[in-house]
Amino acid sequence: MSTLVQRAVRAARLESAIYEEVEADHTATGQAMLVVVLSSVAAGVGLGFAGPSAPGRFLFGILAALAGWLVWAALTYWIGARWFPEAETRSDVGELLRTLGFAASPGLLRVLGVFVGLTTIVFVAVNLWMLATTVIAVRQALDYRSTWRAVGVCAWGWAVQLLLVAAVQLVFRY
Repeated sequence: MSTLVQRAVRAARLESAIYEEVEADHTATGQAMLVVVLSSVAAGVGLGFAGPSAPGRFLFGILAALAGWLVWAALTYWIGARWFPEAETRSDVGELLRTLGFAASPGLLRVLGVFVGLTTIVFVAVNLWMLATTVIAVRQALDYRSTWRAVGVCAWGWAVQLLLVAAVQLVFRY
């Protein structure tokens, strides 16, 4: 079995085999969650959260990342496995939690945003990289032959999640 670091590096390298490995490894859910948490911490550090409200903002960021990961996995499952499956699609939410968790691996590099003048560059580059890892994770978890189908599922999921966030913001006037 691969270590967490080896898995994270392979996921960031867009190795489709690692997504198949963590998809099948039911014990990797905790590792995937740790990647999501560490990626969120790296983003917080990279954005330079400081000041008296920093601990609360930092904790909120981590909790929001975990909630987003859970919602994203459920949405992706529903959209990809229920609405747009291929004949070979066999998946569950756990498989998506694991693959999408490891798709957050490049997010660890967001910590480099702490360097003045690099924040925007780092975050744009890493977020694009994470988009690519997410598409690969979805393609593998949903057993798609078509990368374009995975792109479509991600686009639909992103749109639905955006609507959910907007609804929450309206309800809580945030």
